[in-house]
Amino acid sequence: MNPERLIFLFFVTYLPQDGKLTAGGMEDDKFSKELDIAVRVVHLACFLCERVQHSLLSGGGHQVKSKDDDSPVTIADYSVQAVVSWVLSASFGGQNVLIVAEEDAQIISKDDSSGLLEAVVNTVNECLSEAARYGLKCPDDALSSAQVLEAISRCNSSGGPKGRHWVLDPVDGTLGFIRGNQYAVALSLIEEGEVIIGVLGCPNYPVKKEFLNHHHQLRSQLSSTSSDSWEKGCVLYAQRGSGKAWMQPSVPGDENLDWMKSSRLVRVSSIEDPALATFCEPVEKANTSHSFTEGVAQSAGLRKQPLRVYSMVKYAAIARGDAEVYMKFARTGYKEKIWDHAAGVVIVQEAGGVVTDAGGCPLDFSRGIYLEGLDRGIIACSGPVLHEKIIGAVYASWESSHL
Repeated sequence: MNPERLIFLFFVTYLPQDGKLTAGGMEDDKFSKELDIAVRVVHLACFLCERVQHSLLSGGGHQVKSKDDDSPVTIADYSVQAVVSWVLSASFGGQNVLIVAEEDAQIISKDDSSGLLEAVVNTVNECLSEAARYGLKCPDDALSSAQVLEAISRCNSSGGPKGRHWVLDPVDGTLGFIRGNQYAVALSLIEEGEVIIGVLGCPNYPVKKEFLNHHHQLRSQLSSTSSDSWEKGCVLYAQRGSGKAWMQPSVPGDENLDWMKSSRLVRVSSIEDPALATFCEPVEKANTSHSFTEGVAQSAGLRKQPLRVYSMVKYAAIARGDAEVYMKFARTGYKEKIWDHAAGVVIVQEAGGVVTDAGGCPLDFSRGIYLEGLDRGIIACSGPVLHEKIIGAVYASWESSHL
């Protein structure tokens, strides 16, 4: 059959006539609007982050502050949170929207942070002025400082087993963001304690696998001058129970988001031999044990050097088939937060992968902002065969090594 005819049939079959996204062709059900808005606002947030990162790398070091735990926070963190909060409230009604998110307005509200607040307000309004390109509502007037602070502060839900909660990590991997490397915008929807929708924006993760370089790091390609949008960043998304995960390229700054030519399915790798598998782990050493991961890798028969990646881009790599294993073993005292995993977990699972704790149990997103009851760490694999081998290696390594 003519390839153009096949493309036509695909879109007639999978895309609704009203132009709204239904999981890139998955289901037109009660979550279709939520998924549609979530994908659009993550695209918009990625646009914001790209602009801020470019400014930051051009000498805007004043845009970075330190939180109480000494972790960095930037204009992008606050601006994305404000934009997503405003869009969700405008789309679904502010009184009915509960959002769990990483940032609060404490630092930005201080008297000595007036310059930071002004920069955030300007960034938010510049971003929202572009919302129509993504099929989203724009505010009638520019948001004031008070409105931006309110939007950030509105993200104060603590989650839990009841009701509906949006979960946002505005810039996951802030250190990677600051360094011009990988980071992600992660938005998910949890209902009755279960992750229903996951959207992961990866502005520096090009679609082409050859950008995985010989240093075993997923590098950004900020200097690329190619006009091919598939060589830039991407947005991945999935809906629980669909059995499918989808990817779209980032939207270039002068174009509109176009569903009709952007979505394509992604699937996990079919590799089952540990010796051939690529495995990911976090870059940072502060809250993860590289030494224990190394021991598990050796015990499982993983032979390749680890791909150390900032942020939830690790989940994207598994879902896209660019890697087969992601392991994270937290150091004693560190508690994993739901916004660092929710979106990535459902995307990997719907792409055909398996995600559990290191004891083989499902992750529990129903117990507040932390992944309570987590057994030692998190294991994400491209399939059950590799997963079983990794879990076995964890138990074999545990007796001889303690975090």
